[in-house]
Amino acid sequence: MQKRLILLFCLVFPLFSQAAPKAEYWAMWDAHNPDSQATFTHHSWQVLLDKYLQPQGQHTLFNYAAVTDADKKALDHYIRMLTARDPRTLTKNEQYAYWVNLYNAVTVKLIIAEYPVSSITKLGGLFSFGSWDDEVVTVAGEPLTLNDIEHRILRPLWQDPRTHYAVNCASLGCPNLQPKAFQANALEAQLEQAAYRFINSDKGVSQQGDQWQLSSIYEWFEADFGGDKQGVIAHINQYRDIPLPQEATLEYDYNWDLNQLAD
Repeated sequence: MQKRLILLFCLVFPLFSQAAPKAEYWAMWDAHNPDSQATFTHHSWQVLLDKYLQPQGQHTLFNYAAVTDADKKALDHYIRMLTARDPRTLTKNEQYAYWVNLYNAVTVKLIIAEYPVSSITKLGGLFSFGSWDDEVVTVAGEPLTLNDIEHRILRPLWQDPRTHYAVNCASLGCPNLQPKAFQANALEAQLEQAAYRFINSDKGVSQQGDQWQLSSIYEWFEADFGGDKQGVIAHINQYRDIPLPQEATLEYDYNWDLNQLAD
């Protein structure tokens, strides 16, 4: 019986590791107030980023091991402050910054709660590949998962491929957790910078002999990057210093190791 369970797990696990959710429109969140004057500074989140996030080569690494109890409480308070507000009362830009910062803050909170852990994929139950489908916050009375925020709110409502450079899954292969909290009045510059840095890093695009290795996000979410190989290449070449050849042979890879700062 035990051998059968092990075999079943070996067969099922790759399905969890390779599946990528599709964008699924959630009408409830398709509302905003263009006349709203409300703003968030996201100061508390910025303080934590300044204290625990450090650049190291092409990565920004979070010092999960060093987070104090006081800063854990500060993170909890920041998340409660966000979730106490209905984002539908905000402008579109304020909403976008709200959702991205909430996603990233909650992800850091999940890692801290289970640390030490080698990868976010180790979170969740026996047959889970990470905790993306766990209900982690409640906003406007609606329980939400990380997948809800990314794939049912951000991707379908904004339809901006740069969202993939903004949300961070606490992994080395992921576009970096950005050193600055997203702000409504600086979104365009922040998204452009995040896209440029990732695409010009080896974990985004690198040449491997006669082939080119791309981050798996361009395979998983090809629909967001033009819908086919040429669309992906066109998107990449908007930002890449050395253009990716149109006839390039592409391979994909992703590193799920935790984006932790080593001792």
